[in-house]
Amino acid sequence: MRIMEETGVVLSTQGRLARVLVKRKEGICDKCTAGTCHLSDRGAELEALNLVDARPGQQVKVVLQPYTYVKGSLIIYGLPVLGLILGAVLGKELLAPKLSGMDADLVSAFTGFSAFLLLFLAARLWGRRAERKLQYKPVIQEILG
Repeated sequence: MRIMEETGVVLSTQGRLARVLVKRKEGICDKCTAGTCHLSDRGAELEALNLVDARPGQQVKVVLQPYTYVKGSLIIYGLPVLGLILGAVLGKELLAPKLSGMDADLVSAFTGFSAFLLLFLAARLWGRRAERKLQYKPVIQEILG
């Protein structure tokens, strides 16, 4: 997989972190699931690990490892969908026979959507926690000017 690189301008620094403004890419930024940046009128602001000691106003190259993006996408989207499917199958095959007075399809739908909602909330919680971990943050690789 290709490393995702962007150039941007450092807006501010705080300790080992820096806020960087990168050019917003129409279509790509709108569909992004990485959760590492915040869109504004000026572009996309992201928080990056500042290991090269960049200062506000400097142009920098920011790198986001693709495995971080893929892992986040799989967790945010994949787990809830997997929960929907497994919940529906297990609801119909295991739970519906025990609830003889209820329609099997209704039980299947209820358990599938319940599992989907539960795993969706868990994925959102994971995403919020991952945003705070340094290993998931973009890294300022070099100062360009």
